[in-house]
Amino acid sequence: MFKDNQSDPNRSSVIASELVLREKCDLILIEDGDAQPPVQELADARGIPTISTMVPWQGWMFPRKSTPDKGFPYSYHFFWGADDVAKNFLGMWQSVETNKKVGTLYIDNPPGQAFSDPKLGLPAGISAAGYQEFSAGKFQIATDDFTNQIALFKNNGVDIVSGFTFSNHWVTLWNQAAQAGFKPQICTVAAAFLFPAAVNALGDRGDGMSTEVWWTPAYPFKSSLTGQSAGELAAEWEKTTGKQWTQPIGYAHALWEVGLAALQNSDPKDKNSLRDAIAGLDMETVVGRVKFKDSPIKNVAVTSLSGGQWRKAKGGKSKYELLIVHNGTAPFIPKQADLQLLSKLV
Repeated sequence: MFKDNQSDPNRSSVIASELVLREKCDLILIEDGDAQPPVQELADARGIPTISTMVPWQGWMFPRKSTPDKGFPYSYHFFWGADDVAKNFLGMWQSVETNKKVGTLYIDNPPGQAFSDPKLGLPAGISAAGYQEFSAGKFQIATDDFTNQIALFKNNGVDIVSGFTFSNHWVTLWNQAAQAGFKPQICTVAAAFLFPAAVNALGDRGDGMSTEVWWTPAYPFKSSLTGQSAGELAAEWEKTTGKQWTQPIGYAHALWEVGLAALQNSDPKDKNSLRDAIAGLDMETVVGRVKFKDSPIKNVAVTSLSGGQWRKAKGGKSKYELLIVHNGTAPFIPKQADLQLLSKLV
C-alpha cells in the first residue's frame, strides 16, 4: 500500500491515522522527512515497526525528544548525520586555500536545526578546524529575500558560504549575490544542490557548486534485491524516465531492501519479532552498509557520505555532472576529481 503525503506535514498526520489505525499495517516504510514524526509517533504508540530514511539522524531523533542512548520503541532510521556532513565539508575546504571565513544560514526546520546544532552540526566542525563562522542564523521556509544575509557575508569578506537551504532559496540568494557583487570562492550548501535541476536553474553560474553526496552511480555498491550496481540502477532510471539520475533514487531503493530483509528475518505478524529483526540487521545495500546491529546510536544505522562538486559535463545529455571530490569519511568510495575554487572556473 502506497500513501503520498505530498510533502505536507498536515497531510502526514492524516496518512499516519490511515496507515496505523485504519489499515493496521504491520510495517511502515517512510521516505519523506515531513512524514516521519507524525507517522512514527503514532506507530510507536500502537506498537507498529517503522523504517525511515533521508533525514540526518539528528533531525530525526532530537525533534522527538530522544537521545542516542534512548532511541524509540519501534521506530528505526538509516541515514548519515549532520556531523558527517561537517566532516566532508571541512575536508573539501581544507583541500584548497581560502581565508577560512565561512558565512552560514539555515532553514528553520528539523534538518536545518540539526545542521546548525552548536555541538553536533556545522558550527562545531567549523570552529574545531580553525575556521571562523559568520552566521546569518535561521530563516523561515517562505523567505525570498536574502539581502541581509548577503550583506553580512560580503561585509565580513567570507570566502565560503555554507549551511542548509532548499534549491529555490539558493537560486534567489545566488541571483541576489550577483546583484550585490558578492563573489565567494566556495559554495558548499546541504540540500540546495541535491537535484540536477537545482544546478541547471543557475545557468552557467551553477558550475562549481559543492555539496554532500548521499549516493551516485559511481558508488561501489550493489542492490541486495536485484544485484544491480549503483551505476546500473541509475542507468535504468535515466532510460525509463528520460531524466538525469538523482541522489534519492539510491535511498528509495535501499528502503525496500531493508524493509524486505526485516520481513524475511521475522514473523511479520509478530510486532516484536519484526522489531527485533530490524534491530539485528547488518546488510549491504545499493547505498552501502546498513548496520542497526550494535549501533552506538540506538535505532539508527549511520550510512556512508562523501563530498562532491557539480561540474560542467564533458559531452552527454546532461549539462552538469556530480563528481566526488572528497572521500575522507568513506575511503572505499572512489574520488573522481579535486575541488576547484569558483574563481578558477570563470
